[in-house]
Amino acid sequence: MYINKVMLYGNLTRDPEKRALPSGQGVCSFAIATNRTYTDKDGKKQEQTEFHDIVAFGKLADVMGQWLKKGRPVYLEGRLQTRSWEQDGVKRYRTEVVADTFQFGADAGRGGAASDSTAPTHSDSAPAGSKLPDYPEEEINPEDIPF
Repeated sequence: MYINKVMLYGNLTRDPEKRALPSGQGVCSFAIATNRTYTDKDGKKQEQTEFHDIVAFGKLADVMGQWLKKGRPVYLEGRLQTRSWEQDGVKRYRTEVVADTFQFGADAGRGGAASDSTAPTHSDSAPAGSKLPDYPEEEINPEDIPF
């Protein structure tokens, strides 16, 4: 069995770019930056930033293109894919993450809110016009559950 799984949490480095393939399927591309902090051999704290190219297709691409913005944090899962092409007689390669799913990251400027107030708060597969139930604000005590 082989595994090709990527999990990333970082900030968008630019607004998503939405396009359509010749088949009409939507495609969205953007990049995110992740940071790693470590202590070097001299005991100094160092920070290293990595940049990751992300691409999404179909309905996920439409949702990402609509709600994600530059600078906002995002958690995503996907798989690595390397494309190759020839340009001016030189073979070029690009490795990117093909997104399968994502979640809005915590926004430190809003006290840790998971998404901004205009972002969808329900599943994208819910029928249009459907209303979500009103859930209680207080915590649910597991002892109150009847099963």
